[in-house]
Amino acid sequence: MLEEAEEIGRRARRARLRLGMPQADLAAALGKSQGWVSKMERGQIEIDRVGLLNLLAAELHVHPNDLIGRPYNSSPAENQWQVAAASILRELRRYDLAPVFEGTPRPSGELWREMTRLHRLRDTAANVAILRVLPDLLREARALAEVATGHEREEAYAIYAVACKFAHTAAHALGHPELIAMAAERAVWSARLSGDPVMPSLADWMRVWDMWATADWADSLALSDKALASIQDGYDRGDPLAVRMWGSLQLRAAVSAARGRRPSEAEDRIGYARSAADRMRDYQGPPVYDRHSVTFSPGNVQIHAISIALETGEQAKALAINRRTSPELVAALPGSRQGHHHMDLARAWLWDGNRDKALAELETAERIAPQLVRNHPIARATLRSIVYAERATTREKLRRMSDRFHLDG
Repeated sequence: MLEEAEEIGRRARRARLRLGMPQADLAAALGKSQGWVSKMERGQIEIDRVGLLNLLAAELHVHPNDLIGRPYNSSPAENQWQVAAASILRELRRYDLAPVFEGTPRPSGELWREMTRLHRLRDTAANVAILRVLPDLLREARALAEVATGHEREEAYAIYAVACKFAHTAAHALGHPELIAMAAERAVWSARLSGDPVMPSLADWMRVWDMWATADWADSLALSDKALASIQDGYDRGDPLAVRMWGSLQLRAAVSAARGRRPSEAEDRIGYARSAADRMRDYQGPPVYDRHSVTFSPGNVQIHAISIALETGEQAKALAINRRTSPELVAALPGSRQGHHHMDLARAWLWDGNRDKALAELETAERIAPQLVRNHPIARATLRSIVYAERATTREKLRRMSDRFHLDG
């Protein structure tokens, strides 16, 4: 892992040379100096913001995962998730063929209950376990859509779409670009057949995420606004599921704006999301099942505000927002979101010069969501920065002590 920065730099240099691009041109495209590019290519600079990583990959015309070497090398046992991913891809490729399913598929009500298991796995960021469940669930949902009619058939397609969303999230976390792309495509297809007025916006929410990989910030904002317009009536009526999705889309748009160097718009979008969270808090009525599986709450708005401050390089602002954030809000979030939050705080403390607090936050993130954190490029970059800094400090201490002991004499 300690050699990853050097290998990333070598991959970036090879990609640049393959395009015949001078360092100065790449630097101008990134808004950096030529010296920065030179140091990055020698592994002396960590790429510690997702937006910067995606922009670098886009300018070099490679996928970010290819640049950073994901999926990461792991033990054979830890690589078994790729077997499940291949099974999911097979199911998604044959989406319009007669499903291969023995027996009678269960009714949609039972399959929705099966989805609650996936919600629990998502909340703990157990992405490998999610992938193992999905092949059978996708196959059965597709089989139900084949034999059912009317509303039951629409529900089967809704289940298929949300199963694609779970595949999409897990593939992002583990680093499987082909599964990411195909899961989003199939979600769009099944969402249109679901009869659920909010489901197509969930598919667009997924597509926005995918646009980040190619640094298409303007397109991701345009798609967010298209999806928001499609559920605006539901939001205005106060439909709980529409409000939840509307707020989630605003958070997606806020990240897109921050990475696209539009900080004022990012702040505005956070404000809109906060309004949606307030509407959710004020909702009075029967409990609503989150059939779309989106994690949206006042706490999620707060941790996105922190993340966006970091995307714009404002660690002092991020730490200030964190101090104003109620610990209870964060504690109410699922483990997957808490893991992301503590990764962000580790980065903020590192940039602020406090390696001890950075390491403590990174340890907290790993304890809460180990699969997520160990496979996250920013967590790895943060850890490498801490290790390198400690090594440099130790070397300097040893040099000074050697001088005092006159070891060179």
